Amino acid sequence: MNRKLLSPKVQRIICICLLFFVIPGISLFAQSGGLINGGLSLDETLRNLSSAGAGNAELRWDPFFASGTFTVGQHEAAFISGTAGETGMVLLNRRDILTLPLPYLERGTIVFPEPFVNQVRNTITGYIGEEQSRFRIAAIIIDPGHGGRDPGAVYSYEVQGRTIRIAEKDIVLKVARQLHASLKASFPDKRVILTRDTDSTIRNEDRVDMANSLVLADNEMAIFISIHANASLGNRNARGFEVWYLSPTHRREVIDRARHAGYEEVFSIFNTMREEELSTQSIYLANNILRRIGEAVGTQSPNRGLKDYNWFVVRNAKMPSVLVELGFLSNREEALLLNSDAYLNKLSEALYKGTSDFIAFYERSGGFSVTR
Repeated sequence: MNRKLLSPKVQRIICICLLFFVIPGISLFAQSGGLINGGLSLDETLRNLSSAGAGNAELRWDPFFASGTFTVGQHEAAFISGTAGETGMVLLNRRDILTLPLPYLERGTIVFPEPFVNQVRNTITGYIGEEQSRFRIAAIIIDPGHGGRDPGAVYSYEVQGRTIRIAEKDIVLKVARQLHASLKASFPDKRVILTRDTDSTIRNEDRVDMANSLVLADNEMAIFISIHANASLGNRNARGFEVWYLSPTHRREVIDRARHAGYEEVFSIFNTMREEELSTQSIYLANNILRRIGEAVGTQSPNRGLKDYNWFVVRNAKMPSVLVELGFLSNREEALLLNSDAYLNKLSEALYKGTSDFIAFYERSGGFSVTR
């Protein structure tokens, strides 16, 4: 029988894989109990780190390099094991380095010094405190325009001997649902809300009430995105996408007067500051969405730019708010594009990316400003 010898490289890979799968099962995960010669077992360490409140702790162990990484929710602590009593560097969240007594192997069992476990847990607890006080987008309200008895723009076209009826309410609901699914998947810590998820009739007042009634912490904010399709009665050649925001000249009350009781003489100043902040944030959100749609559709539809107007839902939502016009149903070529699932997928993906860009910048920058 002829035997084909494995190359040294393949042999090494197999050995590493065997170590990775066999050694943890024998030595690491068979541990139980508490203190082991002044240290904690793996089970006790995992329970201790889970008590930080970020989620259940898990350990990924690499026996070849005798190193490991604890993950606790979104946080992680990477280390290389040493000998009993040895100190070394522990990397937290890939940014902070701590010098701590290192975990060590004793007769095939890994031992975690108490100071190591306590400091890692306390550092993660500190991260959680920072996150809870950091400005963040807590909710995204997606508003598919029209619905039910209000179809919005409706046009019919003859295509290869058949009549195709295209209604705005159906187009925008498809895009809104896809956007909702993408945002929910990427931001499980945020509330992603559809003002309607069926072909139902909803008053504009109810749409904005749904947004304004959200209970938010002082460091939290919501954003409002209303989705529509356009039409031009006098110009069937009109086509393209555009994004609207509230005219900066429109005056409204956007802060809670009750929260500023006793400061009546400066209330108007606070309100004006907040109005300007919302205007800046709305423009930034609108610009991100507009840019992403342009990237997605290329030459298939012209970019009509950013525009400002006092649309009902935009002026009454007390948060950064925009109204997106996906294209013109009154234009045959664009209407048939909007009737295509492939094209709607491009639009929903662009809306998702533009919204995500805004969220990332808002949360990195500390909310643009701290006026509330």
